[in-house]
Amino acid sequence: MTGAVIFSALKEPAAIRPLASKWVIKLHSDVDKGDGKVKYVLSGDGATSIFTIDENTGDIHATKRLDREVQAYYTLQAQAVDRLTNLPVEPRSEFVVKVQDINDNEPKFADGPYLAGVPEMSPLGTMVVQVAATDADDPTYGNSARVVYSIIHGQPYFSVEPKTGVIRTALPNMDRETRDQYVLVIQAKDMVGQMGGLSGTTSVTVTLTDVNDNPPRFSHKNYQFTVLESLPTRSLVAKIKAVDADIGSNAEMDYRIMDSDGSGVFNVSTDEDTQDGVITLLKPLDFETKSSFSLRIEATNRNIDTNFLSLGPFSDTTSVKVTVQDVDEPPVFSAPLTKMVVSEDARVGTSIGRVSAHDPDTSSNAIRYSIDRNTDLERFFNIDALSGVISTAKPLDREVNSVHNLTILAIETQDPVQIGKGITLVTVLDINDNAPVFATDYETLLCETTTPGQVIQTVSAVDKDEPPSGHRFYFTLAPSVAGNPNFTLRDNKDNTASVLTKRGGFLRREQPVYLLPVLITDSGSPALSSTSTLPVRVCDCDSDGVALSCGAVAYTATGLSTGALLAILSCIITLLVMVLLIVTMRRRRKQPLILEEERDIRENIVRYDDEGGGEEDTEAFDMVTLRNLNVIRDPNVRRDVTPDTPTFYHYPPASRQSFKTLPDNVVFREFIWERLKDADVDPTAPPYDSLQTYAFEGSGSVAESLSSLESLSTDSDQNYDYLNNWGPRFQKLADLYGNGDGAAVFS
Repeated sequence: MTGAVIFSALKEPAAIRPLASKWVIKLHSDVDKGDGKVKYVLSGDGATSIFTIDENTGDIHATKRLDREVQAYYTLQAQAVDRLTNLPVEPRSEFVVKVQDINDNEPKFADGPYLAGVPEMSPLGTMVVQVAATDADDPTYGNSARVVYSIIHGQPYFSVEPKTGVIRTALPNMDRETRDQYVLVIQAKDMVGQMGGLSGTTSVTVTLTDVNDNPPRFSHKNYQFTVLESLPTRSLVAKIKAVDADIGSNAEMDYRIMDSDGSGVFNVSTDEDTQDGVITLLKPLDFETKSSFSLRIEATNRNIDTNFLSLGPFSDTTSVKVTVQDVDEPPVFSAPLTKMVVSEDARVGTSIGRVSAHDPDTSSNAIRYSIDRNTDLERFFNIDALSGVISTAKPLDREVNSVHNLTILAIETQDPVQIGKGITLVTVLDINDNAPVFATDYETLLCETTTPGQVIQTVSAVDKDEPPSGHRFYFTLAPSVAGNPNFTLRDNKDNTASVLTKRGGFLRREQPVYLLPVLITDSGSPALSSTSTLPVRVCDCDSDGVALSCGAVAYTATGLSTGALLAILSCIITLLVMVLLIVTMRRRRKQPLILEEERDIRENIVRYDDEGGGEEDTEAFDMVTLRNLNVIRDPNVRRDVTPDTPTFYHYPPASRQSFKTLPDNVVFREFIWERLKDADVDPTAPPYDSLQTYAFEGSGSVAESLSSLESLSTDSDQNYDYLNNWGPRFQKLADLYGNGDGAAVFS
């Protein structure tokens, strides 16, 4: 064995058949004498894993299956070495093991399955798509990798070229509207299609794309629609549709009105989403004028393919009849806008014009007129409900409102819901009823150094009236001051006037302000005038005529020193302090209007935290607190229960009814106690604290009772002369009972 490269071929079936060991090649060294002193060693690709060598004989075997598509060549190195020393006895030899191919791989479509499209109505042989299959076998060895194509499913519509895999149409004029999709099965077979070759398949989905080969067609040749005559303009009347079997842009179409007996009344357009023909109303309908309309409408394809003009025409027409249905319409004014004029001085009730409306329906109902008061809030005008004559209801003032915009309502008497509206503009004509006045409040300053004939002010006037020829004002001084020695007035003939001085030497000390009345007259008919007063203030001015100070001169007191002024001021302050002291003392000396004891009773607030039982609850109020506030209250006693203490004064029961034998304070206290007990048990008493007044004289007066109830008779001889000594308050009683003359009054 030398160092030359040795080639050896090994067939690939080892890769597909079970194989324990396959002899590849035998190596032999010239040094090997057959005495076992030489052994063979193998290294390189697949050594020990795929290929093994018999160290005694040099035979190389393949121990595993080989696949050319995985690795087609193996490079190995073999060497003979001394068995004892492992030293090479010959140089290393290299050899290549080539795996020989067999047909063990079927063709495969790497890009499958396929999707393709072809226009409908395509001619015969139109290319659709090209398919390609690959075979992993060795193309340089035999026919294992030579593939041919065939169509298994999809005939007779399509065909495939065996060598190129190009799919073409096999039938002309395939119609998408009949069938739009085909699924083909294409087979690729190696070994040039011979028996025993391997094959693979793929699917090809072919979609017929649309072309404009179908014209639009109306499903009906005649359409009938009904609309109300009250339908607003721009409203939808109806929709029609021409059917086109194509899709997408090939089905787009335009509609137009070819002929109509109502020119400009209707319009037709295309709904881009549905391709419907939309008929809309352009002008108002009137059943009484025209009750039906006839239209002829055409639908035309928007995108026409010139290759299919022979299948046309690509348009269709239909007839549309629109019937107008009568409705009850509101009244209609003969003129939607009426203009009227009225003089500003027109008397109440003056007629200024007339409006007219009619019922457009065939019934021609009667109409009543009224004014929309939202447009005449102050009710300046009235309208006759039957005739429509408008008249004034109040005096008018052009300067307040020169134009009145009235909305007139026309209402059907049979159906008040039907209301027509019209506009009436009433223009108020001006009269001369306003006198002119100054245009502004003038402030005229007159320097003390002013010379005679100097213009000190120029005035103008305004007038609320607006005469057609414009204003013309005349200015003069009022007759009362026409001959005054101080000022004169010059009319400038341009609706202004100038005020001039007649003299000089004006002094503020003599007269700080002059009032100059100016008479202003307009040019109206009749002319009106008014007097406006122009105040002229005398001022101290500098050399440039700029006013420094105006008005009256302030005089200062002379002859009083500073000390005197301070003394006067001190006296004034002292007087003010004394007045304040006196007022304070008088307030402190005022006595309170009520006693401390009574104030305590009035200001004592007793709080109950329980809920009352209504008007019949006589047990929920503790009246003991009102009997005597000087008694020490027991905090353990309940305030919501009437106390059991009958009285604050203990006396024999036999004499309890005889109030005259008790001290005065006890008598009154006992009297109040009895009344409180009566009020506590009274079911008609209110359930809240109340004030009750009783007339009780008591028994402690030296005059005893003055009541006639205890007198023995009217002829009693009792002497009442002592009443004369009781003062003026008892004088009336002394006059009645003190002497015989007084007794005679009752005789």
